Amino acid sequence: MSGGSTPDEVADHAFLAALAGLPAMGPARLRALLGLLGPAGSWKVASSGRLPREVQAVIGPRAASVATSWVEAARTCTPEAVLAELQSVGVTVTRRGEHGYPPALVDDPDPPEVLFSTGRPVVNENGPTVAIVGTRRCTRYGTEVAVEFGRGLAEAGVVVVSGLASGIDTAGHAGVLAAMGGTPPVAVVATGLDIVYPAQNRTLWRRVADAGQIISEAPLGVGPARWRFPARNRIIAALADVLVVVESHLEGGSMYTVTAALERDRPVLVVPGPIRSPASEGTNRLLSDGAAPACNLDDILCALNLVCLEPVSLATNHGAPPVSADPADLGVLDALGWEPTTLDGLATRTRLSPVQLGSAVGRLQRAGLISEERGFLQRCSGRGVP
Repeated sequence: MSGGSTPDEVADHAFLAALAGLPAMGPARLRALLGLLGPAGSWKVASSGRLPREVQAVIGPRAASVATSWVEAARTCTPEAVLAELQSVGVTVTRRGEHGYPPALVDDPDPPEVLFSTGRPVVNENGPTVAIVGTRRCTRYGTEVAVEFGRGLAEAGVVVVSGLASGIDTAGHAGVLAAMGGTPPVAVVATGLDIVYPAQNRTLWRRVADAGQIISEAPLGVGPARWRFPARNRIIAALADVLVVVESHLEGGSMYTVTAALERDRPVLVVPGPIRSPASEGTNRLLSDGAAPACNLDDILCALNLVCLEPVSLATNHGAPPVSADPADLGVLDALGWEPTTLDGLATRTRLSPVQLGSAVGRLQRAGLISEERGFLQRCSGRGVP
């Protein structure tokens, strides 16, 4: 839906947007309906309730009740009104195969027939794409890795795709937005583009939309529904040349994305995590099942077949002055390792007195090498270790 669209194309976009907003209109039904009747014909039968036998077969045993719900919904809106609302909030409608539709999705085994987007068409520009995904319940370790991967990939000219969810998605996008002169971010969401989910990410949504692109196959007004998140994840996997899983529990949305990526022959890289961390149970299981590790940015760039002229690792501070640690405290840092622990647990490992340990931990926190979160001490990445 651009300034160069013909009247027929504008009319088709209006029908497409209205059809996508009908109740019980999932991606498979919409794709099948459009394949049979096209946009105008599909709206005609849906709004009238007189469904041909082949359309009833597509819908299944609930065809009669679905047809009734379509007729009731069509009475409250017109395709022209739906399109006008989208235009008023700057949302573009694109059908599969049209200019502006992501090329990686055109021949996908389960393509979205219609996409809604806001921002600039980043995914249509040339360049490799990496999806960064992971758990909403991430650790400080996972957050730091996602931020630094997002920033490093953007600075290397790679488009980073994620889902704008809490946790790892948020951290990855924050890294992209922090990149100096990097590629813009892309987000694929599971709600209408007028419904921010989760609500606390409102500022991040606006920043991603301003800098890059947000995509959804859900029309305006559609809120979060359980089935829409795995559906969203298949689009993330399809857009990516490489999928990177930073942290994941044994079950969760990230595993749906991994499955979708493997079905599409996309390489899956996994960040190793502490063996006692629940947030790394899923990722470590993927590694034991044969997934390739993502231990630094170079691992991802190599998977993309990009030449990395200068080695880049998670230790890079991107111009920030290096922090310094007292050499006398390095034994405490070594005892902490990379697994979160309590102060009592660290005391058992170091055998230091409470005063000695408390002073050392305080100095390491001020040096940016240790953080405390919910009573647990965690090691942070940094360059201040001699």
